[in-house]
Amino acid sequence: MAKTVEADPTAAAKAAEELKRELARLVRAIVHDDEFSAETVDQASRTLCALKDLKANRRSLSLRLSQSSVGLPEEFRCPISKELMRDPVIVATGQTYDRPFIQNWLKSGNRICPRTQQVLSHTILTPNHLIREMISQWCKNNGVQLSDSLPYSDEERLTEADRDRFISLLEKMSSTLSDQKQAARELRLLTKRMPSFRALFGESLDAIPQLLNPLSQNKSLSSIHPDLQEDLITTLLNLSIHDNNKKLVAETPMVVPLLLDALRSGTIETRSNAAAALFTLSALDSNKALIGKSGALKALVDLLEEGHPLAMKDVASAIFNLCISHENKSRAVRDGAVGVILKKVMNRMHVDELLAILAILSSNQKAVEEMGDLGAVPCLLSIIRDSSCARNKENCIAILHTICFSDRTKWKELRDEEKTYATISQLAQNGTSRAKRKASGILERLNRAVNLTHTA
Repeated sequence: MAKTVEADPTAAAKAAEELKRELARLVRAIVHDDEFSAETVDQASRTLCALKDLKANRRSLSLRLSQSSVGLPEEFRCPISKELMRDPVIVATGQTYDRPFIQNWLKSGNRICPRTQQVLSHTILTPNHLIREMISQWCKNNGVQLSDSLPYSDEERLTEADRDRFISLLEKMSSTLSDQKQAARELRLLTKRMPSFRALFGESLDAIPQLLNPLSQNKSLSSIHPDLQEDLITTLLNLSIHDNNKKLVAETPMVVPLLLDALRSGTIETRSNAAAALFTLSALDSNKALIGKSGALKALVDLLEEGHPLAMKDVASAIFNLCISHENKSRAVRDGAVGVILKKVMNRMHVDELLAILAILSSNQKAVEEMGDLGAVPCLLSIIRDSSCARNKENCIAILHTICFSDRTKWKELRDEEKTYATISQLAQNGTSRAKRKASGILERLNRAVNLTHTA
């Protein structure tokens, strides 16, 4: 028996005809009556939107009918839309989504994987050719017609009026403070809601300098209006989410210095959004180097040390991303990252994010020495005992492995821990594959040391 679907094609066709007649009546009233009311225009606009929505629903109806009559494999469904993927792409966590839906997710400012809830180390989308080929073959075998058109919103298409408005708002950045504040607020909202407005900034080399004119003209940070600074920095964050903008934004000479100014001063939301902008921009390797050379890590570490709850996640994400670069690890260590992070971890603050940074820094010899000197070993062992998070246990044992193989004076603490709690043995049996490997390496060394002692 056929499954019921959300819309009846016949009823939809009738509704479309009624909407067209109503729209024609309203347009005639506007064109022929010089005294037409604003309400008539609004009603025509609402009718046009309803007609557009109905058309979009009818376009996707045939695909939904086809999918409902045969068993669609789960791996072919987008985890967000729950529908058959037309353009499957892979995100940083390795999960696959339909391009328009994951793009909308990222464009809304989200920086975690919807399925795994892990922070995305970058927002680059890689085509999944294998899944696409499998979907194409499945459609052919089951007689499903897969439309070539992708469900991008018509709202993303800019009109000439939109472009004129964009130019007008940028021009206001050289006007009075009142005009600057009004334009900055509007650009913040537009670049948050409309990806097309973000893309507009990439069409002109002058657009970003114009946007930031109020900040670059003020020599004193104290003379910048805090609301204006917050709106402009948040607009920069919105722009940096757009993949095609990342290089342009970071390489605009005034951008990174102004983000560093914002990290050090302004409202806490301004500082948090400046950190978030550095995180999104650092998805590109070339930007990692540029941002690292600017002194950003010192400003980020200082903000992390302050420990404001609103900023901690964005700051930690930015530091982690930047420290993927070898040169930036040395900079972070020099700027005091190890001590600040370890203190937060000891106080059980944002342990997940901060342990990940310590793990990545543990390939730096100076960082390893500093961790050992600051009492990292007992702290990490206690987290392995108490935590239920497999990733945290894995990061802890990986750091311990590096510390102890670097400093033989730490082996006594590990022997005592193993004797009292069997912490490392349990992890060697029940941890992730990497955790098991690191734990087994430590146990091997401990057993060898015991055997040598007995032999002597």
